[in-house]
Amino acid sequence: MTAPPASGTSGAEIWGGSGSERATAFLALADGEVFEGEAIGAAAPGGIASGELVFNTVLSGYQEVITDPSYAGQVVAFTYPHIGNYGVNPADDEARRPWCRGVVVRDLVARPSSWRATGSLDEFLVRNAIPGIAGIDTRRLTRHLREYGAMGCAFGTAGESRLLAAAAAQTGTTGRDLVSGVTTEAPYERGSGRLRVVAYDFGVKETALRFLGEIATVTVVPASFPAARTLELEPDGVFLSNGPGDPAALGALSDTIAELLGKIPIFGVCLGHQLLGAALGARTFKLHFGHHGGNHPVRRLDTGRVEITSHNHNYAVEETSLPDSGVAATEVTHVNLNDGVVEGLRCERLSAFGVQYHPEAGPGPHDSRYLFEQFRLFMEASA
Repeated sequence: MTAPPASGTSGAEIWGGSGSERATAFLALADGEVFEGEAIGAAAPGGIASGELVFNTVLSGYQEVITDPSYAGQVVAFTYPHIGNYGVNPADDEARRPWCRGVVVRDLVARPSSWRATGSLDEFLVRNAIPGIAGIDTRRLTRHLREYGAMGCAFGTAGESRLLAAAAAQTGTTGRDLVSGVTTEAPYERGSGRLRVVAYDFGVKETALRFLGEIATVTVVPASFPAARTLELEPDGVFLSNGPGDPAALGALSDTIAELLGKIPIFGVCLGHQLLGAALGARTFKLHFGHHGGNHPVRRLDTGRVEITSHNHNYAVEETSLPDSGVAATEVTHVNLNDGVVEGLRCERLSAFGVQYHPEAGPGPHDSRYLFEQFRLFMEASA
C-alpha cells in the first residue's frame, strides 16, 4: 500500500483551511496495487466507484476533460498536482453532463481563484454525482500506468479487499459500445454558417460544434442516423465527432460511413477518425496506456511542421492496414512524434480526411485549428 507523500501542511491547510474532514479512501488497481487518499466529490454508491484508469497530462482544462464524453467508462487521473485552482464555470462544459466514472488527483484546491469561477470543482463533482479521490501520489501512479498500461480500478471508502475485487472485475473498454450511451437522442441544430454540415454525435464536444458553427449551419444527429437520411438533408459535408470506447465494436457505424464515402466530403476527429479508417478498410488497435493530454507533438507530413496537440484516445488506426491502391487508397498525413502512431489520414478519391487528435482543443493548443478551414475549403471545392 502506498500512502500519499508528506505535504508539510495540515489537512485543514491542504483543503483551504476550511477545517472540513475528508473520509479516508483507497484506490485499488486490477494488478493489486493500492493507494491511500481521501474521498472527494460525490459519495460512491456502496463506497465503490470503478472503471478503466487512464492519466491525463493537461495543466489546465480539467473541467473540459471531465465533461468530455470520450471518457465514458473511464476514471481520469490528473498528473498535474493541483487541480481546481480556478474553479468551474458552466461555459466550459463540453457536454450536458460528465460521463467519466471518477477523478483521481494529488491536491484538490478548495478555494478557487478566478473572476470567472461560479463554484469549486468539488461542488461540481457533487452536483454531477461524480466521485473522486485526492491525496494520491499521482506521479507514482502515472509511472505505474506507463509501465503496465491502462487497467481496471476501483476507489472509495469501502475496504481494501472489496475494492481490489471490484478492480479485478473491471473489463475495460475493449469490445464495448459506449457511444450509444452518450449520443443525442434526436437531431438538433447549431451555428449559422453559409454551408450545411451533418455532424454525427459519437460524443461530440461543444467546442467542436462552436468551430463548425462558424463555417456552417450544423445538424447534429444521433450516432445511428442512417446514411440515406443524411443524404436527404443534402449537406455540403459530414463531420464525424470524437467519442468513447473501442471502434472495433462499432461496425454498424463504420458501415454507415462507408455508405457516405465518395458521395459527400467527410472530416473525422478522434473516434470519428478511427471509424473513418475502418470504413476505408483499415484495422484499429488499443494503445498501451493511450494518449491523454494537451501537449502531444504531431508532425504534419506535407509541410514538416510540428503541431502541439490535444489528445484523448485509447485506440489508433493501424498504419499497415490502410489501403494503398484503388479508389480507397489512403495516405498518412500526420504522425505522433512520441510513438509514431498515425495521427491523420486522407483519401483524396473519396473526399475524406481525419485526424486522431482534437483540433478544437478548448482550452488548449491552437496549432491545429486550420483543419476547420481546410474542411470548409474541402466542401467548397466539392460543391
